[in-house]
Amino acid sequence: MRPQFEADLQTLQKMILELGEKTKSAVLKSMEAFNTENIELALEVIEEDQRINKLEEEIDELIVVIITRQQPVAVDLRRNLTALKIAHDLERVADYAVNIAKSFIRIRTREIEVPIENINMMHTLGIEMLSRALEAYQNEDLKAAREIAELDDKVDELYGETVQTLMSRLVDSQEKVSSVTQLAFICRYLERIADYATNISENIYYLVKGKHMFLNQ
Repeated sequence: MRPQFEADLQTLQKMILELGEKTKSAVLKSMEAFNTENIELALEVIEEDQRINKLEEEIDELIVVIITRQQPVAVDLRRNLTALKIAHDLERVADYAVNIAKSFIRIRTREIEVPIENINMMHTLGIEMLSRALEAYQNEDLKAAREIAELDDKVDELYGETVQTLMSRLVDSQEKVSSVTQLAFICRYLERIADYATNISENIYYLVKGKHMFLNQ
């Protein structure tokens, strides 16, 4: 049964990495839609989320089959539990990409001065964190996992600064409260994406070491 078990684990890892790439694509598209004011692209992100949800369901089903059939223990069990958690985290990131797209659609055009450089930097860091997290998962690389948490601190700093700037816009833009609010939501979604990338790195630590480590404290 061991060869089949190894084959199942390889399939599981490939599915996780595929989910990760689809999720990254959703985040990239949502921010491209925001930056280029492309409604069609934003709608595409929303529509494609169903495929991401379906892939997560398939991953969950495979994990149930592996655990039921093989009854793994120790690190083999942790590989399955870690995959389950990472799949959930990636699906949540994809949901935030959808939320970004929806917030942009509600705004449609940016009628106020926006701290766009900070917002795009949060996005860039979030994508880098997701990419590193997926690579760390594939290689079971603890050093890379710990470095992801350091990037999360930068995202948190940018988030606080950017939301404060947006709130200051309300003083002279009371009639544009809705737009400012949606922009603040977009910042919050980007900050949460970085948090979930950190969650993935923490799950990698659990996979390798067999204990939990909160890397962003």
